[in-house]
Amino acid sequence: MRAVAHAHPNIALIKYWGKAAGPGNVPAVPSLSITLDTLTTTTSVTASEADDIWLNGRRVDDAKIRACLTDLRERFDIPPLTVRTDNSFPTAAGLASSASGFAALITAIDRACGLKLDATERSVLARRASASAARSMFGGFVTLAGPDWHAEPLLEPDGWPLRVVIAITETLPKATSSSAGMRRSAETSPYFAPWAESAAADFHAAVEAVRARDFAALAELAEHSCLKMHGLMLSSRPGLLYWNAATVACLHRVRALREAGAAVLFTVDAGPQVKAVCLPADEARVRDALQSVPGVQQVLTTGLGPGAWAAAS
Repeated sequence: MRAVAHAHPNIALIKYWGKAAGPGNVPAVPSLSITLDTLTTTTSVTASEADDIWLNGRRVDDAKIRACLTDLRERFDIPPLTVRTDNSFPTAAGLASSASGFAALITAIDRACGLKLDATERSVLARRASASAARSMFGGFVTLAGPDWHAEPLLEPDGWPLRVVIAITETLPKATSSSAGMRRSAETSPYFAPWAESAAADFHAAVEAVRARDFAALAELAEHSCLKMHGLMLSSRPGLLYWNAATVACLHRVRALREAGAAVLFTVDAGPQVKAVCLPADEARVRDALQSVPGVQQVLTTGLGPGAWAAAS
């Protein structure tokens, strides 16, 4: 019994930060994301005598993966597994490796164990492990919202083929995980309640902007959501500062590009990497501009990609 699954990270344009009260790892706010294509997580699962977890060629004792397996076994007959996951991009560095990782893991187990779950069912299970993983089950533009809190496709990748230029400013894992950071913000920030209350309006406006292919409207909403989330992080105690000097310089460079006529927006997740989303005609201009920012170690370019998929082997 063996299967191999592939999934891509997704980048939230309308951000998710914080958990709702109660079980199930339900987000406190709705979110809208784009699934990428060339950044890939590949996960294989094989029946074995005991669970054995490998990440990027190293054996690990990953609490979140073990919790995910425990959760699945409460619902399905799943044997001990050897899990091998490899990312083609930096892990735990603000590039949504947990999103693609758990989407690939759930998809691989579904195929290997013959569970025959559809993408919506797999999205719910992935959300329980990592909320952003729910969105990586689908390609293109994807929403995650209540009341059911499973991801739904909004627009296929070729429906509005935007490009994404990613400025890598640090490759080491971040000091504070997203899960720990969310708990800190919810428990200590005076701005958490206003953040949660204002998120729905941003989400619905951005969904309409995507449907209308209105880049200017989407840019304003996405950057507002990004900066509002990082303002919430900064107001936590102690403050969560995921950016470095190159991160800030890239934000200024993107704004300068837009003032000069480029159709581009920035967004930053819980990490120091800057994602510049743009129209295809502006990709080379944006890439060259970010490559010249001091402190940028590498620039990746990608388009919008498909959801998770698997094959038996």
